[in-house]
Amino acid sequence: QVQLVESGGGVMPPGASLRLSCAASGITFEYYVIGWFRQAPGKEREGLAVITNSDGVTNYADSVKGRFTISRDNAKNTVYLQMDNLKREDTALYSCALRVGARWLPLSASEYPYWGQGTQVTVSS
Repeated sequence: QVQLVESGGGVMPPGASLRLSCAASGITFEYYVIGWFRQAPGKEREGLAVITNSDGVTNYADSVKGRFTISRDNAKNTVYLQMDNLKREDTALYSCALRVGARWLPLSASEYPYWGQGTQVTVSS
Protein backbone atom coordinates (compact mmCIF):
# COMPACT_ATOMS: atom_id res chain seq x y z
CA GLN A 1 0.00 0.00 0.00
CA VAL A 2 1.36 3.40 -0.99
CA GLN A 3 2.27 5.62 1.94
CA LEU A 4 3.47 9.19 1.72
CA VAL A 5 4.76 11.00 4.79
CA GLU A 6 5.59 14.68 4.71
CA SER A 7 7.94 16.45 7.11
CA GLY A 8 9.85 19.68 7.45
CA GLY A 9 7.09 22.20 7.99
CA GLY A 10 7.22 24.89 10.60
CA VAL A 11 6.96 28.59 11.37
CA MET A 12 9.37 30.73 9.39
CA PRO A 13 9.89 34.48 8.95
CA PRO A 14 9.39 36.09 5.54
CA GLY A 15 12.44 35.71 3.33
CA ALA A 16 13.56 32.46 4.94
CA SER A 17 14.11 29.13 3.23
CA LEU A 18 12.62 25.77 4.10
CA ARG A 19 12.93 22.28 2.70
CA LEU A 20 10.04 19.84 2.87
CA SER A 21 10.44 16.09 2.53
CA CYS A 22 8.05 13.46 1.24
CA ALA A 23 9.05 9.92 2.14
CA ALA A 24 7.35 7.30 0.00
CA SER A 25 6.91 3.61 0.71
CA GLY A 26 4.91 0.67 -0.61
CA ILE A 27 5.38 1.72 -4.23
CA THR A 28 5.28 -1.12 -6.74
CA PHE A 29 4.91 0.92 -9.91
CA GLU A 30 7.81 1.26 -12.32
CA TYR A 31 6.94 4.80 -13.39
CA TYR A 32 5.19 7.43 -11.35
CA VAL A 33 4.99 11.10 -10.58
CA ILE A 34 5.16 12.70 -7.14
CA GLY A 35 4.00 16.23 -6.67
CA TRP A 36 3.75 18.91 -4.02
CA PHE A 37 0.50 20.71 -3.41
CA ARG A 38 -0.71 23.23 -0.88
CA GLN A 39 -3.99 24.43 0.49
CA ALA A 40 -4.50 27.63 2.42
CA PRO A 41 -7.61 28.20 4.54
CA GLY A 42 -10.56 29.07 2.37
CA LYS A 43 -8.69 28.37 -0.86
CA GLU A 44 -8.57 25.49 -3.30
CA ARG A 45 -5.70 23.08 -3.31
CA GLU A 46 -2.92 24.34 -5.56
CA GLY A 47 -0.40 22.24 -7.46
CA LEU A 48 3.14 23.55 -7.04
CA ALA A 49 5.66 21.18 -8.59
CA VAL A 50 5.84 17.58 -9.74
CA ILE A 51 8.66 15.24 -10.66
CA THR A 52 9.00 11.84 -12.32
CA ASN A 53 10.78 9.06 -10.48
CA SER A 54 12.59 7.67 -13.52
CA ASP A 55 14.38 10.65 -15.05
CA GLY A 56 13.55 13.59 -12.80
CA VAL A 57 11.52 15.54 -15.31
CA THR A 58 9.74 18.38 -13.57
CA ASN A 59 6.79 20.67 -14.01
CA TYR A 60 6.20 23.83 -11.99
CA ALA A 61 3.32 26.16 -11.41
CA ASP A 62 4.08 29.66 -12.67
CA SER A 63 3.37 31.02 -9.20
CA VAL A 64 6.42 29.28 -7.69
CA LYS A 65 8.75 28.93 -10.65
CA GLY A 66 12.17 30.28 -9.74
CA ARG A 67 11.47 30.27 -6.02
CA PHE A 68 10.59 26.61 -5.29
CA THR A 69 12.64 23.62 -6.44
CA ILE A 70 11.52 20.01 -6.46
CA SER A 71 14.06 17.20 -6.38
CA ARG A 72 14.24 13.50 -5.62
CA ASP A 73 16.53 10.96 -4.02
CA ASN A 74 15.50 7.59 -5.38
CA ALA A 75 17.85 5.76 -3.01
CA LYS A 76 15.87 7.20 -0.11
CA ASN A 77 12.49 7.13 -1.88
CA THR A 78 12.15 10.77 -0.95
CA VAL A 79 11.04 13.86 -2.83
CA TYR A 80 11.96 17.31 -1.60
CA LEU A 81 10.55 20.77 -2.04
CA GLN A 82 13.05 23.53 -1.48
CA MET A 83 11.26 26.81 -0.82
CA ASP A 84 13.25 30.02 -0.91
CA ASN A 85 12.33 33.61 -0.13
CA LEU A 86 9.19 32.56 1.70
CA LYS A 87 6.25 34.96 1.67
CA ARG A 88 3.29 35.26 3.99
CA GLU A 89 1.05 34.01 1.20
CA ASP A 90 2.99 30.73 1.22
CA THR A 91 1.29 29.87 4.50
CA ALA A 92 -0.64 26.64 3.89
CA LEU A 93 -0.84 22.93 4.50
CA TYR A 94 1.66 21.31 2.13
CA SER A 95 0.99 17.79 0.92
CA CYS A 96 2.67 15.41 -1.46
CA ALA A 97 0.79 13.09 -3.77
CA LEU A 98 1.51 10.32 -6.26
CA ARG A 99 0.05 9.19 -9.56
CA VAL A 100 1.03 6.20 -11.65
CA GLY A 101 2.70 6.77 -15.01
CA ALA A 102 5.20 9.38 -16.10
CA ARG A 103 4.11 10.51 -19.55
CA TRP A 104 2.00 13.31 -18.15
CA LEU A 105 2.92 15.64 -15.29
CA PRO A 106 -0.30 17.33 -14.28
CA LEU A 107 -0.54 19.94 -11.55
CA SER A 108 -4.20 19.26 -10.90
CA ALA A 109 -4.80 17.62 -7.54
CA SER A 110 -7.68 15.58 -8.92
CA GLU A 111 -5.22 13.57 -11.03
CA TYR A 112 -3.44 12.19 -7.96
CA PRO A 113 -5.04 9.30 -6.08
CA TYR A 114 -2.44 8.83 -3.33
CA TRP A 115 -1.89 11.50 -0.70
CA GLY A 116 0.05 12.13 2.46
CA GLN A 117 -1.36 13.84 5.53
CA GLY A 118 0.48 17.09 4.97
CA THR A 119 2.81 19.37 6.89
CA GLN A 120 1.94 22.91 7.94
CA VAL A 121 4.05 25.84 6.79
CA THR A 122 3.43 29.19 8.41
CA VAL A 123 5.26 32.29 7.26
CA SER A 124 5.05 34.98 9.87
CA SER A 125 7.23 37.61 11.45
